[in-house]
Amino acid sequence: MCTCYPWRRKVSLQSDEKEANSSEFGRKRSALPDDICRKFSLAEIKAATDNFFPLLQIGGGFGIVYKGTLNHGNGTMDVAVKRFEKGSSSAAKFFQNEVKLLCQLRHPNLVSLIGFCEENNEMILVYEHMGNGSLAHHLYGWWPPAPLSWKQRLRICIGAARGLHYLHTGAKYALLHGHVKTLNIFLDEENSCKLIGFSFSKMGPFSMSKASLVRQDSRVRGTYGYMAPEYTSHLEMTEKSEVYSFGIVLFEVLFGRRVLDGTLPWGEQNLLDWASEYIRKGTVYQVIDPYLKGKIAPECFEKYLEIACSCVHYDRNERPGMGEVEVTLELALELQEKANSHAECSFEESSFSTSINTCFDVDRNNFVGGLGHILFLD
Repeated sequence: MCTCYPWRRKVSLQSDEKEANSSEFGRKRSALPDDICRKFSLAEIKAATDNFFPLLQIGGGFGIVYKGTLNHGNGTMDVAVKRFEKGSSSAAKFFQNEVKLLCQLRHPNLVSLIGFCEENNEMILVYEHMGNGSLAHHLYGWWPPAPLSWKQRLRICIGAARGLHYLHTGAKYALLHGHVKTLNIFLDEENSCKLIGFSFSKMGPFSMSKASLVRQDSRVRGTYGYMAPEYTSHLEMTEKSEVYSFGIVLFEVLFGRRVLDGTLPWGEQNLLDWASEYIRKGTVYQVIDPYLKGKIAPECFEKYLEIACSCVHYDRNERPGMGEVEVTLELALELQEKANSHAECSFEESSFSTSINTCFDVDRNNFVGGLGHILFLD
């Protein structure tokens, strides 16, 4: 949303205004960490969003997201204000989960939670604003901006991998993001990426512990197409399940299309099934995003495709960890930059004959479960 509203009121981050908390959550002492996370009053939130002005809506997902403005120092800062659905037990669980987790996480590739509001049955989160929208919007949105260059895409993938690697091993307590997909990878004005969407996240053991992090669900939670086979069959999510989801993201980045697309002919609707046929034949370069043709160095292409295929291996024990994924993507970027320094940045299609030996021989229709971005909640 680029429109300016000169009549809008601004609210200060330094405001000490307090109002009585009359929400159902506030009748008892709140379990939320207001000692380490800024607690906003509802009046402050309304001032920042012009009383939830409809034209300031910029997104959704378990509620409505508004663009807001806060005074900050000598100027102002844009924020994203997420207003959860009132009266929903699921929304209340997701709200409290995000606050408790994000207040304890700080990493350049994770969205920062500025604060929250819990008042008059309202459940509201205030995040830093990511001005360039989601990676999904850039790859296949209805009105996408100028296409991302190959090096931009590589840097975005590296940033997302760093964020996930931090969650799995670098934070004080290991953490599963729980919903890795291109719609949950957002870009700032410089196209640096940050992970959002922590409603399904689960905190596990102390990160130095050798205990594995496992989330056992009673129902499917997430987005079809990104779910690992062991999750859809046994409802068990581990770090390797998230590696699988990230592998799907890598495929979307390379091919410039969504993982499931019901508008395409039947044999092309599932990205992984469709791409795997070309990978087997060694002709995958023919069907990548047309914008990228002639712009990817063969050595980089091979390394990128190799790690992407490893991530989506049917057997989770054969998938790499996020640390290996991060390092491999960094190497792919180095290979691209080296090739660019010795060429005129145009690569002939005849240079590409990559065929990856990976586990694509399983009937993936057994676990894809249908088309579209369908969400099931506990």
